[in-house]
Amino acid sequence: MLSLVIAESALELVPKELQNHNSVLASAKKFNKKPSEILLDVSWHFAAMKKIKNEIKRGRPDLVHFCLLEACSIPIYFENRLQVFVHTIDDMVISLDKSVRLPKSYHRFAGLIEKLYSEGKIEEDGKKLLEIKKMNFGDLIKKISPEQIIGLSSKGASSSYQQLAEETGKNACIIVGGFAKGQFSDDIKKHFDKTVSVDKNPLEAHIIISRILYECEKRIIM
Repeated sequence: MLSLVIAESALELVPKELQNHNSVLASAKKFNKKPSEILLDVSWHFAAMKKIKNEIKRGRPDLVHFCLLEACSIPIYFENRLQVFVHTIDDMVISLDKSVRLPKSYHRFAGLIEKLYSEGKIEEDGKKLLEIKKMNFGDLIKKISPEQIIGLSSKGASSSYQQLAEETGKNACIIVGGFAKGQFSDDIKKHFDKTVSVDKNPLEAHIIISRILYECEKRIIM
């Protein structure tokens, strides 16, 4: 089965060191939640996030939302030929069942992920739709056990969506960064069998995902 990992994703709850900042307190009050129960979001918490570690790679849960909508709304996913994982910047891993239907509204998505962090899983009619566990990237790769690990990065060797799809096996794992700026950390890159750049333009992650999965889909199920 083809796997997609959205790695080092800018998705996390507000860290402890920021929970007493005025911007965090204000947004928590707005949503009637504790500061420790809400997602870190640069739109709300820009002032609080200044000078925190890896600032440019954090606080963009909306980006992860876009990526998941692209990956989980296509035939290759519905036909159980693609498994999707979100690996977060703080080493949590979200697994998605093929029957999950993610909210199109970002605010509903944020509420769902906050509930997932609180409860550890989201179930419906006894079926586990989403699950989150503490897990680093290396352990996730061991769990997936792919035949090939391909990282997509602007720093990689030049290729095209079509060419990469032709070279990608059905049991490969494609890694896309779930952050707005920056590059993969060394802890992530060391697992790649190869690193590829599929576009000369600095496109957003969800566009890269939609295009490469479409090319893979044509080879696998069409």
